Amino acid sequence: MKTAISLLAALPLVAAAIVPARAQQRADRPNVLWISTEDISPDLRCYGDEYARTPNLDKFASEGARFTNAFATAPVCAPARSAIITGMYATTMGTMHMRSQGVPPPEVKCFPEYLRAAGYFCTNNAKTDYNFPAPMTAWDQNGKQAHWRNRPEKSQPFFAVFNLEVTHESQIRAEEAAYQKNTAALTDAERHDPAKAVLPPYYPDTPLVRRDWARYHDNITAMDKQVAALLKQLEEDGLAGNTVVFFWGDHGRGLPRSKRWVYDSGLRVPLLVRWPGKIASNTVDENLVSLFDLGPTVLNVTGVTVPKHMQGRAFLGENLPAPREHVFAHRDRMDETYDLIRAARNKRWKYIKNFQPGKPYAQYIGYGELMPTLQEMRRLHKEEAALMGQGRTPDLLTPAQRLFFLPEKPAEELYDTLADPHEIHNLAADPKHADTLKKMRRALADWQKETKDLGLISEAELQARMRPGGVTPMTAAPVARLENGRLTLSCPTEGASLAYTTDAGDGPAARWRLYTGPVAVPPGAVVRARASRAGFRDSPPTTTTENP
Repeated sequence: MKTAISLLAALPLVAAAIVPARAQQRADRPNVLWISTEDISPDLRCYGDEYARTPNLDKFASEGARFTNAFATAPVCAPARSAIITGMYATTMGTMHMRSQGVPPPEVKCFPEYLRAAGYFCTNNAKTDYNFPAPMTAWDQNGKQAHWRNRPEKSQPFFAVFNLEVTHESQIRAEEAAYQKNTAALTDAERHDPAKAVLPPYYPDTPLVRRDWARYHDNITAMDKQVAALLKQLEEDGLAGNTVVFFWGDHGRGLPRSKRWVYDSGLRVPLLVRWPGKIASNTVDENLVSLFDLGPTVLNVTGVTVPKHMQGRAFLGENLPAPREHVFAHRDRMDETYDLIRAARNKRWKYIKNFQPGKPYAQYIGYGELMPTLQEMRRLHKEEAALMGQGRTPDLLTPAQRLFFLPEKPAEELYDTLADPHEIHNLAADPKHADTLKKMRRALADWQKETKDLGLISEAELQARMRPGGVTPMTAAPVARLENGRLTLSCPTEGASLAYTTDAGDGPAARWRLYTGPVAVPPGAVVRARASRAGFRDSPPTTTTENP
């Protein structure tokens, strides 16, 4: 896993000295606001969903770009967010299993650290879920109070993240009181009538399923209002004209056969970007975008050099790479259930490789089983099995709805997403599409080889490699030198980043600054320093005092 592709990895004693000169020379650096939401597909009116009520996001989309081919790298939050925060495939880092607490290679950092080194104030409110603890050097502020308004100087550019949780799958099946609280801001006219829902063909058409679908859309409307509130704050602060705003979902909708699955319903996401003066209104971008391209894109638009080890590609700004020909995705352990699936997609074709075809689609995952829609699907399937046992022909489910309950998966799946957007008709065995199958199969195999996909290594072996003896490694304590009023820090841990503070205590008032080079220290100052690396425990502090 160790590579020599990064200066940070090659020179661990100066690993924190990140000085992106090009960014520091710019006086007009834009602010960046990320508004992320959970568990939604492009089920917004601006994407053509007539059932949706999303007026604020529709207006926002009209002010910038709507990306129509944006996809997550994984159909579940922690592996997807692991890729987003690093610009690296989780399958390359070994962080692809759900909540696996991985240890990325030494050159890998949370990308906001590069922005901090360039002078940006970086805040995250408040979800991380990176499949490793957020290093202390990743953010200036990380918590429910984190906000661009907290930056010490109002002239300082910022990168601010707000994660909206009302659309999470758990809120579809929430108790009635919680659901009413989540949607309290909705008028009666804004609520979705279950009778008018247009269900995907793989769901049975029952009142309970329609209720879940309507609730899902109600939660999106509630989220739409939360987006409006954040955009209003930006306007109130006079910052809208110099802020690039990204809105995106972390993966597909939180319903069966969507979340946790590598079909478009689990991977395709909304992505909207407003960049005043740079992106024309009502722009529609059909290029393929992988969600872990977001980090490199933010670096590029702020003038920060994208590190060479990053696998994500910038899709906005100057000097862009060629558009993607394919996007790739993976499914590995989901909670307590193991599977191994990889997928490749171009603008038309989706290829899925099931490495464990002997396992059914409908494996038991405790958390997912709480969803009423899945309970309804299982009830109908059970009743159909009983009818068949009586020698009767069942008709409670359609052929498309029975696919999820196949006793085994096919080894390969191929879908024409233009003709079959719900990915129902598997064309892998159709001789007419043999050439397409061969090309997509090769694209996936090449990607796995080029990115060093670790999926064929057992999780137990990966954990043994990353945590010998089952112990999470700790970053070594920083080595501090104070001479002639200048503080110099280093750390023997490969890939470590460094932070320091002259503030007392460890509460929210203590501001830990990212170390990027020697720092002037006033006489008598007490300096504390700590070292951090992704996947490692933070070091204990080192305390140094400058003599008066």
